[in-house]
Parts: sequence; C-alpha cells; structure tokens
Amino acid sequence: MLRTQFDEELNKLHNQFYAMGTQVSAQLNKAVRAFVSRDHDLAEEVIEGDQEINALEVKLEIKSFEMIALQQPVSSDLRTIITVLKASSDLERVGDHAVGIARALQNISTDEPLIGVESDISKLGEKVKIILDASLNAYIQRDDKRAREIAKLDKEIDKMDDDIQKSVLAFMQENYDSVEMGKDYLMTLMHLERIGDFAKNVCEWVVYLQSGELIEL
Repeated sequence: MLRTQFDEELNKLHNQFYAMGTQVSAQLNKAVRAFVSRDHDLAEEVIEGDQEINALEVKLEIKSFEMIALQQPVSSDLRTIITVLKASSDLERVGDHAVGIARALQNISTDEPLIGVESDISKLGEKVKIILDASLNAYIQRDDKRAREIAKLDKEIDKMDDDIQKSVLAFMQENYDSVEMGKDYLMTLMHLERIGDFAKNVCEWVVYLQSGELIEL
C-alpha cells in the first residue's frame, strides 16, 4: 500500500516536471517571436510569466525534499527525485534566459531591425526549442541513448550562434549608430546559446537517471 502511494507521488513529480518543461518551452518560443517581430506586449507577457516558472520550480523542490525525507526512497527512486530536482533548476534558468531575450527587446528603441538577422535569430530559436523539447521527451521516455544524441546537437547551436554574431558585429562596424542596438542582438544570441547548454544539461540528467553516471556530454 505504501509502495503504491509512493509510486503515485513519483508519477505526480514526473508530470509536474514535464508540465514545467512545456511551460518553459512556450516561454522560449514567445520570447523569440517577440524579439524578431518587435512585439513589446508579447515580451512583457514573457517577463510576467517568469513568476509562474519560478513558483513551479519551488513546488518541485519542496515535493522532492519531502519525498527524500519522509519516504526514504531506494537508490533508483532517489535518482529519479534527484534528476527532477536538478533538471528543474536547469529549466528555471532557461526561463530566466527567455526573460533576458524579452528584456533585450525592451532596450531597443528603434523600429528598424538589423536586416537579415531577424530570420537567422528565428531559425536559431527554433533549433534551440527543438533541442529543449527533445531533451524533455528523452526524460519522459527515459531514453539515455537519445539524450546522448540530442546533446551532440548543441554544437550546431554554437555554430549558428557564431555565424550570426559575425553578421551582427560586421553590421555594427559599418553602422556606428547601431552599436547599442547591436549589443542587444548579441545579448539575445548569448541567451539562446545558454539555453542550448541547459537543454544539454537536461540530457545529462537523463543519462544519470538511467545509469547513475554523472557525465558531461
């Protein structure tokens, strides 16, 4: 009876973590859309939504510590709880970076975009979201092999990030009046690159969940 109750609690923890992940993914999507379309209202929605993400992380933390303290889980169950505890922290950081993208838009006073860069940032945002969503699916399916494959895709994000950075820097060199705006573009790229890193972190926790190995992918 106690084991059944514990399994139910563990399943709730899984579901709450995945729900947090889907919400964070939605925040990322909105932040990128807001930036490339200069939608300040949508950017404000992202900023306001961060409080809910933070609250979800706290809720998961409290529940995880309660289960560890009160249930004294066996090693495999303990790995599951630790995975949720650690990976939810990574998701919260993704939410922070989504807010960073929204705030970068708020700093831009001109309506004139950097020609051609918006579409590249949009593509990078889509790629980052694909990797984040895939890492969450690997968690749900407990697929450590898939998690290892997904983590390798982070190199593609780094390459795209480098290429776009070069385009922005070249534009800034040719247009001195765009330097301040260019800084916000570079900041947005930094946020997207870091989100890719945190998605990779989730993959590392999936590997830990299945194998007990703490590795850097």
